[in-house]
Amino acid sequence: MDYPVESFTPDEQARLAPHVTNLDRPVFALTNLPETVKGAMFARYSRYPGTLRRMFLDEFADSLPVVAGGSDDTEGARAAELYERIFVGYGDDSVAQLGGAHVACEWVSNVLTKVLQRPRLGAYLEQSTRYIAYDVPMDGAGTKHARYRYFRDPALGPVYERSMDEIFGVYSGLLPKVRAWVDGSFPGDPGPARDRAIAAKALDLVRGLLPASSLSHMGIYATGQTYEQLILHLLAHPLPEAREAGTQILDAIQAIMPSFVSRIPRPERGGEWIGYLQERDAAAARWVTRLGLDRPAAADAGRPSVRLLHVDGDEDALLAALLFEAAGTSEEDARMRLTALSPDERAALLSDLVGERANRRHRPGRGYEALRYRFEIVSDYGAFRDLQRHRMLTVQWQKLTPDLGAGVPDEVDLAGCGGEYRHALELSRVAHQRILDDGHDARVAMYALCLGYRMRYVLDLNAREAMQLIELRSGREGHPSYRAVAHEMHRQIAAVHPAVAATMIHVDNDNEPRLERILAEMRTQSKLDGLLPQSG
Repeated sequence: MDYPVESFTPDEQARLAPHVTNLDRPVFALTNLPETVKGAMFARYSRYPGTLRRMFLDEFADSLPVVAGGSDDTEGARAAELYERIFVGYGDDSVAQLGGAHVACEWVSNVLTKVLQRPRLGAYLEQSTRYIAYDVPMDGAGTKHARYRYFRDPALGPVYERSMDEIFGVYSGLLPKVRAWVDGSFPGDPGPARDRAIAAKALDLVRGLLPASSLSHMGIYATGQTYEQLILHLLAHPLPEAREAGTQILDAIQAIMPSFVSRIPRPERGGEWIGYLQERDAAAARWVTRLGLDRPAAADAGRPSVRLLHVDGDEDALLAALLFEAAGTSEEDARMRLTALSPDERAALLSDLVGERANRRHRPGRGYEALRYRFEIVSDYGAFRDLQRHRMLTVQWQKLTPDLGAGVPDEVDLAGCGGEYRHALELSRVAHQRILDDGHDARVAMYALCLGYRMRYVLDLNAREAMQLIELRSGREGHPSYRAVAHEMHRQIAAVHPAVAATMIHVDNDNEPRLERILAEMRTQSKLDGLLPQSG
């Protein structure tokens, strides 16, 4: 293709070379520049008549130190001034989307990891309790005695710490016993692959004993705008651990792109924001108490469940949306034409529009977003942790409490460890109640509860995201708790939109005994609820 090629003097080339991946092609990346500068340059881009390389030379280069291939963290006077004027002065929040940063958050509790992952527009990686054993105490961090890997705060009291130590002791004792049982119960060819599979299954079976206070490491990559919102929510949070994390993330972002978070320390900006978030939280608590919604209902059966609360849209809307981009008529006209098709013709049309999906990463077009499903789920906290990570959905969750009970895997009983497992769950429940009795917020008391306790949450998602979540989380390599949720979501979508469910061809329906038991519990609960269409 023929496109203009810009020319630069030798001095200009030398000044540009460390900061762009090429000097003569229309597509290039910025390198060795602070995130603030890159964001500022793109913010200026929309009103600058020339190219980005020329803009750098004309408006930014003089305020930055010269580097010879290495990066420099100085944001530059020009960039700082532009952010102050556009981002802070005019409130143009989109400017804060133009730079990003990698931040590591280490030694954070599992309670806090869910708060850190709440913003949608970010990328998150977290250590997995399915692949990392928590049976070895960590270093004492300056103390004389090694300690298990859980969140500590003297304000939680001595009962909490003694209970956590005992629970981790039970976990550490059960892990080799359960692993030995798995090894003897599932014969196979010896080798590294089998060893890994045995270890993963054993960790799966005992992970429900790990408390929500268990410490993890997390990596975050996000834009300046996402960090600003995350930090504000952390600083407004009732958990002291969350507020401390907010302060430390703010310090980290200020060190590399300070202009992106410059509104947070200002009382008239960040201060008002934090006050608003705290008052919103307090208002919800007041009304929950006034309406009597702070106590568990007598009908809560204490078993896992999946309930399809609401469906927005129908298969005609889906088909019309899938055809819209290729059509030359309005969506309303398309829906009228679709009424003339027979059910078999509609199914054939949908199959054609979705196409041959060779693997689960082949997804249908945006038209699949015309349908929405709202599910209310009760599952163990461990399953929630995995499902909550999906970015393209709305997830809301209630506090983790003992009110919905906890399950004990059948295999743990078969391994002769059920009594110890139940003892640890009871220790967890008693420690949780003690924290509440001492006057702490219910969100603080969550630290004491094991991941095997159940909680209630909502997943609200469109059909395209439902396909992605269900096909991914139904995989046989996944944990049975969230596999059961994915299977039941698929069944309930099939009850209302069979053609949509039929296009989810990569759902893994292989049922191991533990998965079958959880599914049976869920379907028993759905019949008791009497709110769902029954299939089969």
